Parts: sequence; structure tokens; C-alpha cells
Amino acid sequence: MTDPETYRRYAQLRGECPVSRVRQPNGMETFLVTRFAEVSEALTDARLGKNPRHGAAMLAAGGAGMPREGGNLGGHLLASDPPEHTRLRKLLAREFTMRRVESMRPAVQRLADRLVDDIARDLTDGTGEVDLLPAYAVPLPIIVISGLLGIPQADQERFRAWTRAILQPLGSPGKADGVREFSAYLSDLMEAKRAHPGDDLFSALVAAEADDRLSPQELIGTAILLIVAGHETTVSLIANGVLALLRHPGQLEQVRARTELLPAAIEEFLRYDAPLDRATARWAVEDLEIAGTPVPKGAMVIAALGSANRDETVFPDPDRLDVNREHAHRHLAFGRGIHHCVGAPLARLEAETAIGTLLRRFPSIELAVPAEKLHWTPTIVMNSLDALPVRVSVR
Repeated sequence: MTDPETYRRYAQLRGECPVSRVRQPNGMETFLVTRFAEVSEALTDARLGKNPRHGAAMLAAGGAGMPREGGNLGGHLLASDPPEHTRLRKLLAREFTMRRVESMRPAVQRLADRLVDDIARDLTDGTGEVDLLPAYAVPLPIIVISGLLGIPQADQERFRAWTRAILQPLGSPGKADGVREFSAYLSDLMEAKRAHPGDDLFSALVAAEADDRLSPQELIGTAILLIVAGHETTVSLIANGVLALLRHPGQLEQVRARTELLPAAIEEFLRYDAPLDRATARWAVEDLEIAGTPVPKGAMVIAALGSANRDETVFPDPDRLDVNREHAHRHLAFGRGIHHCVGAPLARLEAETAIGTLLRRFPSIELAVPAEKLHWTPTIVMNSLDALPVRVSVR
């Protein structure tokens, strides 16, 4: 989970200074928004653009340059504004409708069952230890999104390293190489789809490029976003949700006893310890004010989702996990407005299936190490565990 000290600092900022000036390592000033009301407004304010070109001058002044290190990371939903954003989202939205996602439930359930079977098969006398990340939380979303996109199974294991590289801060060792390798792989895959299109989303994107509905830059940028957002956030949602239950045995027993609580529990996991601690950067298109704080044109604005989701004025007793919380669904874990996560229905389905299957198949599950020994990977915005060792029993 996000460091408890971070949540304490967020609480202090919400009370004292809901819009804070933060100095980045490269010297560039950033405005951090921490209170629910202002975060919600920032996520929907058209004066805060997503295209990094709005902040080009500030980036240059900070010595960062345009954020395209090592390859093409632009041209996708999270780096575009209307009308480009509207066009790109329309191409993807039909693939992630509630009806389309619900039709995937049997396949996701079969996959979860198979992965749990593999774990159980390796147990000695029905009991043993396993790291749930590589054994369960990582492969399930990767296999699901890869099937949707039409990615060969043999290539799926490489995505974890590439996406982790992309999520590192600018200048991090291996980031540039990872971005270049990922972009080159996707360029080759797109060429293969042009020659032999299939019934998959990547083939549909290639067809859209051929019809001039996507530029080559948008094609690769969208492909990278779909793979990164399509599995990395769900990995964290599954792992963070399981960890939250293991650290709160009373809540765990409630979910075990009443499986109908699972959908509401997923919303509480998203609120309590969301996969993204902060939204991706926004840039002031014009001079504006947020909660009385002047924000100059071109400035970077970061919405602290993790702070907004713990705002005590919206969520009473916010640091307490409560799978029965009445308004947990008001969380901002998936964003809000035109940039609300297009894949949210699929993430919810995968998390509900994965966690429900795990609890059903393993009557006994507990952390195999003290919680304070767990580590999180430092990334730009993600809230991701390095490992989740647990002790399970099928008896």
C-alpha cells in the first residue's frame, strides 16, 4: 500500500494547503492537489489539458524536455485533449462496454481457476507458500488483455519488464531502452496485423490507421497505453485488495461469509489503496486558480487520487477498511470526466473474479512475512507491490 506516512502527509495538506507547490527533482515546480473537491474539479476542468505541449515551456525551463524519452509515448488518450481525445476514445469505447466485458466473465473465471489449480498442484499436503504476484496477480490480467488485443502468448512474459520501465521516472536506468524495445516490438506486431489481420483490437486499430482515423504515432501510443493500463493497474488492484483483506481479518471473514459483498469490496479496495496514487500530469492551458491558489499557464498540476480517496469530509473514518462502506463507489481511483478509465469495467471484473476465486479455493490464506517487510516498486504514479508472499491451504 501507499506508505502510511504519505497518507498522514496528505491529511495534513488537505487541512492546511489543499494545493501545494512541490519542487520536482529536475527543479520544475508542480502544483499538487489533495482535497477531494479540488481533485474532482481538476480531473474535469477543460483548462487543465493533457497534451504535454501545454507545458513545453515549463519542461524546457526545468531541463526535462518533452516527455518522450527513448521512444514514442505520446499519441494516446492520456496525452491528448478534444477533439483528438474524443476520436481516440470513440475507437476504444465499444471494446469495453459493460455488455462486452460481461461476456468475458466465463473466460476470466476459467483462467482464474487454472492459475489456482497450478498453485494448488505445487503445494505439499495441501499447504505451502507462494508469491501471489508471479503466480496469480500478474499473469491473469496479462493473459486477459493479451487475448483481447491479439498478442501472441509467447510474447506476454516480456511485457512486465517493459511496462515497469515505462512507469519509471525520466532518467531512470533502463527506461529509455525499455521504451525503445517496446515500441519496436509493437511496430513489428502491427506490421504482422496488417499482413494477417485477426478478430482482435490491435487488428481493428491497424484498420483504423489504414482508414486515416489513427496516425502512426497514435497507433503505437495507443497500443502501449492499452498494454500498460490494461494489466499493470489490475495487477495492483488484485494484489492491494488481497493485502488489505489479509491485514484486516474481520473484513476478510465478512467477504468469505457473504460473497455478494465482493463488488462493494472491490470499490472499497479502489478507495482504500488505489492502483494509482496520483493521476497522470495535467497542464494549465491558461492562468487559473485552484482553491484560491494561482496556477500560471503551462504549469504542471498533479491530482493526488490517493489523498482524495481518504478525504474525511467525503469518506468518514477514511483510514479504516470497510467492505460495507455505503459510498465507497464515489472514489476517484479511475479518474473522472472524459479521462475516466475506459477499461474500468474490465478491471472490476478481473479483480472480483480473481479475489473471489482465491478466497473460495483457499479456506486458509495469510501473509507469509510481516506486513512491514513488504516492498513497493517506486514508479511515476503506480502503487505496486514487488511481491506478495502468502501461506495458503486447500484444507
